[in-house]
Amino acid sequence: MAKRKRLSPLGPDPMGSPEDTPLETKSMFTSAPRRAAPIADVAAGAAATAALEELSERWSNARQDGRLVVELPLEEIELTYLERDRMAEDEDETAALRDSLRERGQQTPIEVVALPGRAAYGLLSGWRRCRALAALRDETGEARFGTVLALLRRPEDAPAAYRAMIEENEIRANLSHYERARIVVRATDRGVFADDAAALSALFASVPRARRSKIRSFVGIVRALDGALRFPEALSERVGLDLAQALRDRPELARQIGAALKAAPPQDAAAERALLTGVLEAKKPVENPAPKQSQTPASEPKQTPEVLGQWSGLTLRRRGARLELDGAAADAAFEADLAAWLAQRMGG
Repeated sequence: MAKRKRLSPLGPDPMGSPEDTPLETKSMFTSAPRRAAPIADVAAGAAATAALEELSERWSNARQDGRLVVELPLEEIELTYLERDRMAEDEDETAALRDSLRERGQQTPIEVVALPGRAAYGLLSGWRRCRALAALRDETGEARFGTVLALLRRPEDAPAAYRAMIEENEIRANLSHYERARIVVRATDRGVFADDAAALSALFASVPRARRSKIRSFVGIVRALDGALRFPEALSERVGLDLAQALRDRPELARQIGAALKAAPPQDAAAERALLTGVLEAKKPVENPAPKQSQTPASEPKQTPEVLGQWSGLTLRRRGARLELDGAAADAAFEADLAAWLAQRMGG
């Protein structure tokens, strides 16, 4: 007699739901029934998403605030974004910087600002590093010298950008007073500041007052002789301060110095310094000594000057140990030529 199969009672859905019924397979394992995700899984997913968003925001803020070092192609850096305060490169220092970059790579990032609407960056500080990297790239052809590490800054305005450049160079570079004064003049001429006094106060607010006073004196030299001097960055502090005072006392001296430099262009800084010193010495007013009681008899006649030579509009006389030139030809140009000749003749 055949065995009958026991039937189980019908459920609420006797036909079953095709979505919930697993497909029949030949496997010995059956699919596990699916269930809704527990609250813990949902909370963990939300927390992970929030953490990722926070990390992304922090990363973006760090980059924008200049706290993240980025690698940029050298071609995207505009070295002329600001008027540079450095006028010349020291060959020994430049060679040492290239050797360091070749052996150890770039240790200190430059500072740049993103230029709006362009895939380029304006250089705030790091001019020497960019120049050295470009020289190494051209020399070796290595790709590692074609990029530069940079911090992206966001200066509030143009004065802040100039302050950033100057503060970096005040720490790292041995700039001359002339170079410091020149950037004051350039920033004013570009309309960054209202006048030289405002530029000096803003750009060099952190330097000692005595140094700021010296820079102010050199500003007058830049205004009067920039472009005429061939080696202005080599102008010593003493000669520069004497020259600044002379220019304040006699503004016409700038034209005379310019004529002397044009008539006898100096070949090096020493020759230019000697020429300037000669002009200053020639232009110093002769102080009349206090009258002394004459020890010669009253009946003795005064010494008559000896005429050494006469030319058209010019007479040369000797009075004791003193030489005198006078006449219509002794104008400013003649004085400048004479000062230049004396500087060369006497060797400074």
